[in-house]
Amino acid sequence: MELLQKKILTEGKVLSDHVLKVDSFLNHQVDPKLMEEIGKEFAERFSQTPVTKILTLESSGIAPAVMAGLYMNVPVIFARKRKSLTLTDNLLSTKVYSFTKNEYNEVSVSGSFLQKNDHVLILDDFLANGQAALGLIDLTKQAGATVAGIGIVIEKSFQDGGDQLREMGFKVESLARIKSLKNKQVEFLIDNRKEVLK
Repeated sequence: MELLQKKILTEGKVLSDHVLKVDSFLNHQVDPKLMEEIGKEFAERFSQTPVTKILTLESSGIAPAVMAGLYMNVPVIFARKRKSLTLTDNLLSTKVYSFTKNEYNEVSVSGSFLQKNDHVLILDDFLANGQAALGLIDLTKQAGATVAGIGIVIEKSFQDGGDQLREMGFKVESLARIKSLKNKQVEFLIDNRKEVLK
């Protein structure tokens, strides 16, 4: 997605060979027009796939997921990382390891909103080692629902999460695939080929 790639190049900050900071438009401050285009793009990419719910993780996945839900006309559920006094009945929970924070988080959703007849599109802001996606897959399976696919805003293709999920048979659609962050430069994979956009 060219618009997203340009935004990464102009506003993203490469902090290390493994860390890209995009908090000016995605995961702290949010660019609503960009999120709208991201939502349209996910709706297009999964237009031939039955989807009844979108499942994401709080908080950075919520904005793109809501826009995708708007264009796909389906509800959006976000797995909570914090305990809630009101989220107690029929609770589905799993543990997700965060490499950025170097900690495990228990994430939960209500089974009332995720049911066995659902076709669930898992959507998240980043894909690196795949731990968040695997956690959301686990929640979907606990509900007896079907994983319809996985949508990712930014995939770090030099880490193994995307390859692992594809080898497991999941349809993974990433809007921007990063080949490298070396020398503080962002290099993209274009259409899954080894072409580079700088």
